[in-house]
Amino acid sequence: MKGLFVTVEGIDGAGKTTQLGWLKDFFQRQGRSVVTTREPGGTSLGEALRALLLSPQQAMDPETETLLIFAARREHLARIILPALGEGKVVLCDRFTDATYAYQGNGRGVGHDRIRALEQWVQSDLQPDLTILFDVPVELGQQRARNTREADRFERERVEFFERVRQGYLQRARENASRFLVVDASVGTLDIHKVLEERLVTHDF
Repeated sequence: MKGLFVTVEGIDGAGKTTQLGWLKDFFQRQGRSVVTTREPGGTSLGEALRALLLSPQQAMDPETETLLIFAARREHLARIILPALGEGKVVLCDRFTDATYAYQGNGRGVGHDRIRALEQWVQSDLQPDLTILFDVPVELGQQRARNTREADRFERERVEFFERVRQGYLQRARENASRFLVVDASVGTLDIHKVLEERLVTHDF
């Protein structure tokens, strides 16, 4: 059975992490073996880099931030994602390169040409088979995030930063419409599950 690479994207507070459990159950009901993972992270090295990237005490140049994310991504691909896909598994990943374009590109102002160069170097032509973007207004996302955890380095950014990130995601969805599924994440969880089920059962994987 062919491996399947599904990524989940959205601004902080969009609820994407919550939906990963439902997506895992969905694919397991289809008889698929599923690996769930996240970026940055997924490996011991990736998790160490994640801790640095998210620490509120760690100031960082935007290009340094971008390079660390791609370093974690290369390790993630080599040790987790590519082997699982080679074994025919479904890989569910909480964020991938679309997040870099949105957060570091649109949010931080790192040139998309530089991100594209790193993308080609680190992952060659590999792209997700499906990217689910949970879209939510920034104010609602921030309210949800505040209610669930202490803010990390990214979550402490101003509203304007997240507006740029959200628009970056929507731009990516328009430019890559064939692999993106945009879901209104401002509605209730059961409504989101209904939309996902309707779209996934008819998707040509």
